[in-house]
Amino acid sequence: MKLKVLSSKVLLLSLLGLLLLLAIVFVIRRAGPLAPVRVTVVQAIEGSLTPALFGIGTVEARRSYLIGPTAAGRVLRVMVDAGDAVKAGQLLAEMDPVDLDNRLLALDASMARARSTVAATDAQSADAAARHELAATNARRYVDLAQQSFVSAGAVEAKLQEQTSAAAGANAAQANLSAARHDFTRLTAERAALAQQRQNVRLLATQDGVVLSRDAEPGSTVVAGQSVFKLVDPASLWVKARFDQGRSAGLTSGLPADIVLRSSAATVLTGKVARIELQGDSVTEERMAQIAFDVLPAGVSIGELAEVTLKLPATPRSLLLPNAAIRHQGGQTGVWVLDSDSLQFVPLRLGQASLDGQVQVLDGLKADARVVVYSEKEIDTHSRIQVVQSLVQGAP
Repeated sequence: MKLKVLSSKVLLLSLLGLLLLLAIVFVIRRAGPLAPVRVTVVQAIEGSLTPALFGIGTVEARRSYLIGPTAAGRVLRVMVDAGDAVKAGQLLAEMDPVDLDNRLLALDASMARARSTVAATDAQSADAAARHELAATNARRYVDLAQQSFVSAGAVEAKLQEQTSAAAGANAAQANLSAARHDFTRLTAERAALAQQRQNVRLLATQDGVVLSRDAEPGSTVVAGQSVFKLVDPASLWVKARFDQGRSAGLTSGLPADIVLRSSAATVLTGKVARIELQGDSVTEERMAQIAFDVLPAGVSIGELAEVTLKLPATPRSLLLPNAAIRHQGGQTGVWVLDSDSLQFVPLRLGQASLDGQVQVLDGLKADARVVVYSEKEIDTHSRIQVVQSLVQGAP
């Protein structure tokens, strides 16, 4: 009897152990390391997408002007401040002229003296010319009288000598007159140059605009070419945007653009690509483009951040897949295709991509193919998988 009871207990314990072992194996295969990998799949469909380029930029002025002196000096006074609207030719600031005014007065006196010298030498030249004409007339008369034997040869020679001396005097007077005129011309040019220097100490607005910055104050010393003011044309504002070089295919001038300024995130402004810079950024691997506003918004500020979306032409109809399904395997780009219950990696040739996560498949995939989009972990051709609607815990 005791042996029979003992046998029953051993059998019961064996059954319980077997059930526990089966439960452990079941749990390991369903939730442990041997469990199938849960994946989500999508079916490739035909369609066309509208690719777009997205970039970040800042508002800048297409035309800006640096106003400063052409020679080193001290700022005497400043008439405008940052933010002021100015007109072309308006006086913005004035540099200390130092001795320019006195030098102009000295040149004015020198020019008056040179003018008097020209008048005096002109009169001397006229007198010398008259003396030469009189000496020439007398010499001709004495030559005629000598031919008639009324005067001696010595008298004729004296008159000819007087004519020669008078001609030399006339030439000297004419040379003095020319020198006086050249001296007056030199002084006139020097005064014009000095007057230009005097005018350059007046810093004038080159055109209508707004003072962006005031970089010097009265009493400060600036060097030649240093900026005292920076002016911008508020009507020339645009966005300098940066785009990823790897996604910049199709970036051309004239593309329509949507612009969202940081200060008004709910408002979408329209514009277009005005210019593409020839030089890109090799460090950040970006290309730069200038985006012009169709209508300049009110209250926009220089340096404000902006988001730019460029609209590219729609692609021809082709297979479309989510960008999340693209994988890189063995140096190739492709997707994991689910055929029955087996996995196969299929290399693809891809085309354009849209901002909503769709990518164009040009070659390598059949229509209606089931493609793995997300997986709990890395998969291969030997992976056991379980297709689910979502990888979120609790989803079927």
